[in-house]
Amino acid sequence: VQLQASGGGLVQPGGSLRLSCAASGFTVERWDVAWFRQAPGKEREWVSCISNVEGLTYYADSVKGRFAISRDVAKNMVYLRMNSLTPEDTAVYYCATDKVVACPGVLRGFELDYWGEGTLVTVSS
Repeated sequence: VQLQASGGGLVQPGGSLRLSCAASGFTVERWDVAWFRQAPGKEREWVSCISNVEGLTYYADSVKGRFAISRDVAKNMVYLRMNSLTPEDTAVYYCATDKVVACPGVLRGFELDYWGEGTLVTVSS
């Protein structure tokens, strides 16, 4: 199982970015996939999650209404569209998954087994 996040970069406050998570070794239609982020000097936090079969979406309160998670089953990809970015969104973003832990478990803080390398998002003028 492998995941690779990409799409990070430098963006001005109020701007947008779309992160991509390329999945291999499993299908996004079978396993839930989550996005996390870790800002400098802070603990890692959960951002969003998309469920396997139904594609239900979940968001942390800090990003609700600004971020949108989606997936392309044919390409085995998961995306995170980020709008209205603020400096507080600056972080390394990671995608992660697990064979057993689903989105409700992610929200409760269960650890996931598989993580990709992160992609840095910097929001600054």
